[in-house]
Formats: sequence, C-alpha cells, structure tokens
Amino acid sequence: MDGLAALAWQVELGADEALDEAPRDRLSRAAPPPRPAPVATPPPLVPGAASATEAAAAADTPEALRAAIAAFTGCALSVTATHAVFAEGDPEAGLLLIGDAPSDSDDRAGRPFTGPAGAFLDQMLASIGLDRSRLLLAPLVPWRPPGGRAPSPAERALCLPFLLRLMVLTRPRLVVLAGALAARDLLTAAGARGKRGTWQALAVPGLAPIPALITEDPGFLLRNPGPPRRRAWADWRLLLRSIKGDLTKS
Repeated sequence: MDGLAALAWQVELGADEALDEAPRDRLSRAAPPPRPAPVATPPPLVPGAASATEAAAAADTPEALRAAIAAFTGCALSVTATHAVFAEGDPEAGLLLIGDAPSDSDDRAGRPFTGPAGAFLDQMLASIGLDRSRLLLAPLVPWRPPGGRAPSPAERALCLPFLLRLMVLTRPRLVVLAGALAARDLLTAAGARGKRGTWQALAVPGLAPIPALITEDPGFLLRNPGPPRRRAWADWRLLLRSIKGDLTKS
C-alpha cells in the first residue's frame, strides 16, 4: 500500500505522466552510466594548403617552381617579406642543404644563406672541399616571418608543398637538414631531433627514401661556439665520408 499511497500523493501534486519508458527503482544504487567513447578530432585544415599543393604540382621545372612561389599569395608571410627566397645552386648536384626560415639578410637579398651565417656556412663547406656551386641550398619556407620569429606550424605546413616539389624536381641523392625546424617537419620518426649526426630516411611522395643528415643551423653555430661547433664538425666529416668519390670528384 505504500507504493499506492506514494502514487496518490504524486497525483495530488499534479504529476500525470511518467518520464521513463519503464519503472525505475530509485531506492537501489544504480550503476554509473558508461562514459561515451572519445571522438577522434580531425587535424586542423591549413587555409590555402590546397592552392599551395596545386601551384607546386603544376611546376615542371625548378624555374617554374620559382615563378609559382613568387606568384603565390596564399601565405601571409609573402605580404610582409621583402623577397621570396628560392633555392640557389646546382639543381643537378645530388646534394640538397635545407635550412630553417630565411634571415633578414636573406630577405633583403632574395637568396638563401647570406650574411654572417652564410659566410660561416661557406667556411664549413670549404673545410670539406665543397662550395655553393656543388650543391643546392634551400630554406624551409620561402619567406622571412615578421621580426625574425620562427614560422608557425601552420605557415610551415602551407609552404611544405613547394619544398617537396623542389625535391621531386631535383631528385637529390643526399639531404642535409641544417636546422631544428627542418628536421622536425621533414622527418616523421619520433625523436628525430635527438638523432643528430646520423643518416635517416626522408620520405618524399613520388621518390624513394632519401638519406638525410641532421646538423645545426649555421646561424646557431655562429652564436654558440664550443661544443655545438665540434658536434657540427663531426656531422660535416660524416657527410664528407658519405659523398667522397662522388660529389667531390673533379
């Protein structure tokens, strides 16, 4: 009768319908509801990425790629930069050196690895019998970010199709990644930055894996003598051993 009395009391209060499809025992301890399964969040879309990929894919020569980069307006960095900085050197050399973002002197000259950092790079190349005419130099992004800040992940992702297309067009046999950002973006293996001084496989769509060597950015070495330079010297000697009898032939 207690149940009937409770029901009559609820009717007197104005309750005239049940909210559950089945009766529920509210006096027993109910099991907690199951947690919803986590929903995978898709990676954010980079505005302009499709147009950058399309513009890069349409270039069938390095010069056409240079023109495509100069005409591309989908990246905000192109608005604030003085010049687009394209690759420089021998496209058929078989050795590609990729740095991080252009410096202020690169931006003014429209060329990669200029100024004091470029002069220091020339010294390092000369120490193993190379010069700029015997390799191809390229920045990670073709425009200098305002104030010399590091390019954001979105900016690097937007510019990456142009760099990948450059590698497809020039087909380097060896790649040197002279900078933390270049190593981070182009090598997908976990802990790639910690594997400085070793050859790793660089995956480029449309090409077989390319041996890539991680070393320090010349600008960083210029500001940090001592152990960083000794480590970099070991990297360059490893490069020399790898290319001896090929790129160093006269």
